[in-house]
Amino acid sequence: MIFGIVGLGLIGGSLARSIKFHSDNVVYGADINETALLQARMVNAIDDTLTEENLGDCDVTLIALYPQASVDWAIQHLNAFKPSSLVIDCCGVKRYVCDRLYPAFQGGQAVFMGGHPMAGRERSGFSFAQDDLFENASMILAPAPGTDVETVRRAKEIFLSIGFGRVRFTTPKEHDEMIAFTSQLAHVVSSAYVKTPLAPKHKGFSAGSFKDMTRVARLNENMWTELFLENDDLLLAETQHLIDRLTEYRDALQNRDEEKLRQLLKEGREIKEALED
Repeated sequence: MIFGIVGLGLIGGSLARSIKFHSDNVVYGADINETALLQARMVNAIDDTLTEENLGDCDVTLIALYPQASVDWAIQHLNAFKPSSLVIDCCGVKRYVCDRLYPAFQGGQAVFMGGHPMAGRERSGFSFAQDDLFENASMILAPAPGTDVETVRRAKEIFLSIGFGRVRFTTPKEHDEMIAFTSQLAHVVSSAYVKTPLAPKHKGFSAGSFKDMTRVARLNENMWTELFLENDDLLLAETQHLIDRLTEYRDALQNRDEEKLRQLLKEGREIKEALED
């Protein structure tokens, strides 16, 4: 099988490395950064550069760019994909991408499917790509309505074969609702948390809690700005829910309401325990 990967940053680079680690598949890679291409070649993450000429040989094309760039690249190459091949984006939002690419690919020679590898690091670029980044991770897939069962099964088997622990199927709306909560809100909270005036003085006073809360504040602001704005309605709702809950804790502290504070903490503990179970 031949894979084409567009964008060899953290996600695209890790996909390339994972494919080569878990299989003998051929990988072609493309990136505007010549250094990333050179690094990928040096560690044998790719076999060759993905070009206009060999794109049509790819059985699976993975687009690991920002959302708007992913849409633009896919549409520009609509007629160059191999017939019946899979084209899957790797963006952190799905409505924006799928609303544009479902109709673009309808009736075409390749099959588009929304995708999102559920793993990452707080650093970006091929230098931080890992061949085990997706070990035990979920690959989320959002097939277009009407996609045949065999194609869906084929997509699932492909991702399981290259190192993912599970494949979950969803709709673009459900994906974006859940990601607003599980990922985007966490980045908002972490970014806001490190802005306290006490943050520069933390050394010697901080341990695991501080490290856990601040890890994802080391983000790529260009990518996350685009992701936030393309999911603003759902992220706004989750942000407001968090503000409402924080207000309960603030009020309990202001009122020195011991029972209310104990109850809030108890509820949080019980929810966390239930989630782990």
